[in-house]
Amino acid sequence: MSTTRAEEHQGRWQEIVADPSLQELPYKVETNQRGQIVLSPHRPDHSYAQGDIIELLYEHGEEGRPFPKFPLATEAGVRVPDVVWVTPERREEMDKAGDPPTLAPEICIEVMSENNDWDEMHSKRTLYLEAGAEEVWVVTEEGAVRFFADEETEASEVLPEFPEHV
Repeated sequence: MSTTRAEEHQGRWQEIVADPSLQELPYKVETNQRGQIVLSPHRPDHSYAQGDIIELLYEHGEEGRPFPKFPLATEAGVRVPDVVWVTPERREEMDKAGDPPTLAPEICIEVMSENNDWDEMHSKRTLYLEAGAEEVWVVTEEGAVRFFADEETEASEVLPEFPEHV
């Protein structure tokens, strides 16, 4: 039985999670396609945006639940969307897809910051959709929410009442 690249990244992620020297890092931790650790520093405005998104998801996403900083094994390493939204049914499927799962939540959300750009967001968007996300949202530094499925849409099809601005 052959393993996929995403499954190989699951093993590397387990090594990282078990490493005591990495337990208290004040950074968002991801891996790249070579399994190398990528660190991103946190900023208060980024955390504020994540909190606002989570609050709005609770208001508009009755059938699912939001989670912050959710690890997802992709073909190009373990990525950690800033916020995800997942239904109970998808969560059951994800729980069967390894740790971290190779199956994405229905919605993966990234918050833009000075540490990333639209090329990176396009790459992450592609990875999340390939892993099964129905939508990927990108929240700009100004708070505008951009919704993507196969292409950019005016609003979310999964949660159509979610506002265009956070």
